[in-house]
Amino acid sequence: MSGLSDLGDVSSAAGRSCPASYGYGAGVFRRAPDFACETLYVIGGLYGNPEALDAIEALAAQEAQQAQRPPTLAFNGDFHWFDASDAAFADIHRRVLRHIALRGNVETELAADDAGFGCGCGYPDDVGDDEVERSNQILLRLRATAMRHPHQRLLMGALAMHAVAQVAGARIGIVHGDAQALAGWGFARGSLDDPARRDGLLRQFSQSGIDVFASSHTCLPAFRRFDAAGRTHAVINNGAAGMPNFGGMRHGVISRIASTPAPASLPVLHEAAWPVAGRMLHVAALAVRYDHDAWRSRFLADWPPGSPAHLSYFRRIEQGPAYGPRDAYR
Repeated sequence: MSGLSDLGDVSSAAGRSCPASYGYGAGVFRRAPDFACETLYVIGGLYGNPEALDAIEALAAQEAQQAQRPPTLAFNGDFHWFDASDAAFADIHRRVLRHIALRGNVETELAADDAGFGCGCGYPDDVGDDEVERSNQILLRLRATAMRHPHQRLLMGALAMHAVAQVAGARIGIVHGDAQALAGWGFARGSLDDPARRDGLLRQFSQSGIDVFASSHTCLPAFRRFDAAGRTHAVINNGAAGMPNFGGMRHGVISRIASTPAPASLPVLHEAAWPVAGRMLHVAALAVRYDHDAWRSRFLADWPPGSPAHLSYFRRIEQGPAYGPRDAYR
C-alpha cells in the first residue's frame, strides 16, 4: 500500500496485539458516576455510517417527543471506520462529539503516533490472518485521512476509554471492549456463554460495582444476565450500530437502558427488566433501520470491489452475518 512509510511501520503482530495502555481492569469502575440520566442509548460500532447516525438521531427525537424527555446518547467507540473521505470523516466526528463519546480501538489508533499496532482490534486466534491484515489496511487508509485533520486527532486521543452512568439507580459501565481492556473480547457471545469464564465474570462485577456493562467491539450483539448473591447483573453488547447484525436483515443495533420500558413505537428487538435498588431497570436492543441503498452507494464510492473493506464487509452489508437473534438474546 503506498504511503506506508509516511504513516509508520506496522508490526507482524498488528491487529492481534495491543499496547499496555489499552488495559485498565475492572476496579477502575468503582467510582462515582460520570453522569446520570433516565434513558440512555449506547451506540457502538457506527463505523462511519452517516445514514445509521441519521436513523439513531431520529429514534432519539421520536422518544423525546413521546416521553417528553430526550435520551442521553453515548457513543462507545469505533464511530469511525469506513468514512475514508475527508467530508464524511469530518461530518461523523462533528456529529458524534455533540454527545458523550468514548474512544474505541479505531479512534485510539488514529490518534496514536505509532502505527505499529495496526487496527488495535486484539483479534482472537479464530479470526483468519487475511481478515486481520485487511483490517490493518483499512486503518492505514483511514489514518491517512485522519492525518489531514490534526485537531480531530487531538480530540480523539483525549476521549476516555470507559464511563460510569447511573440509570434508575443502577450503575452502568460503558466500555468499548470489556471490563478489563479497550479491545477485550470478554463480552463476545462465546465468552459470555463459556462456563469456565463465569466465575471470572462474576468477580469483575464484584470488583467494579457495576450492574450492567454496555459494550460493542466484537461486532455481534449479545445480551446475558447473571444472578449471584441475590443480585442480577447483565452484559449488553450492541454489536454494530452501522452494519447488519443478523442474517437476512439490514439494520444496525443499539442498546437502550432506562427507567421505563421502550415506547411501543420504537423498533425493539429484545427487552428485559428487573429491580435494582428499588427501581425497575429496563434493558433493550433497538434496531437501527437506516437507508441501505444510500449507505451502499456511499460505501462503494470509497471502497470498491477489491478494496480491503469490500472484501471483508460488503457481503455482510448486503446479507448480514451468519448470526441470528436467538444467538444474541437469552
